[in-house]
Amino acid sequence: MTKKYPAIDLSKIKTYSLKSRKSKVKKNEFAMPYKKGTGLKYLLNSLPHILTAKNFKEVVDAIVLAKKKGKTITLAMGAHPIKVGLNPIIIDLMKRGIITHIAMNGACIVHDFELAYVGHTSEDVDHELVTGSFGMAEETGRLLNEAVKNGVKKGLGIGKAVGNLLIKKDFRYNNNSILAAGMRFNVPVTVHVAIGTDIIHMHPSADGAAIGEGSMRDFKSFVSMVSGLEKGVYINLGSAVLMPEVFLKAVSVVRNLGYRLKDFTTVNMDFIQHYRPNTNVVKRPTIGGGRGYSLTGHHEIMLPLLAAAVIEGL
Repeated sequence: MTKKYPAIDLSKIKTYSLKSRKSKVKKNEFAMPYKKGTGLKYLLNSLPHILTAKNFKEVVDAIVLAKKKGKTITLAMGAHPIKVGLNPIIIDLMKRGIITHIAMNGACIVHDFELAYVGHTSEDVDHELVTGSFGMAEETGRLLNEAVKNGVKKGLGIGKAVGNLLIKKDFRYNNNSILAAGMRFNVPVTVHVAIGTDIIHMHPSADGAAIGEGSMRDFKSFVSMVSGLEKGVYINLGSAVLMPEVFLKAVSVVRNLGYRLKDFTTVNMDFIQHYRPNTNVVKRPTIGGGRGYSLTGHHEIMLPLLAAAVIEGL
């Protein structure tokens, strides 16, 4: 027998006054229309104090405060920010002393070197892969592999080894290079490599032992940076796997060694949200203390906007 459900009687519903209810959105948090000629500072202040706009302002405030107090501000990055033309923004932040440390994956040194050497980078992979020419630029493979090997012999990590190469060769477009800027402005640059992921590993000059040793040295330097991250800011820009994994291990090491790491800010910036950076940068390291943020948007828009907001804030 089919059960029947008579219409419910709503006449006895209990209500309350809207004026007494706690609400998540308030009119004093709304955006303000832009006024012609008022400039960037007004635009930033005009953003709503809601959701990601609120988070953006809090990230800016955290970076400004860290800079004013002389704390560590690290930018960890994949190669995509380089390929969308952001080197001048990053270099300017280094020059201003806002970014105090750069950590990058192995692909970054490829594109950074090519920009310094010839002023252009990023080949057409689809076309070159068909012909077997992908990744086979002679100078990129030879000079970078030589730099890594020579640097390791001198006790250097990959970041400083490649930075030394750029400064020594004084390439025409060195002003475009993050690694060269690191040497000029005394901002440490560490490079973190997974063997087989970068085009220079395909070249006959590649030395796995040197690559591994150089990257291990940079990992230890990176851990040292993380040990001083208290009240600082860590930004992950466009690295979906490698740098979030390296960061998580560094956090574990510094806490294991007894360093205090509870009050700090982490930020993941990418045009889509991936599991690993959200978990290993935003969430896990800040459990028990700290604040983690995700800012979603295209690098070529979001980083210049963040940089401009920080400069205004200072």
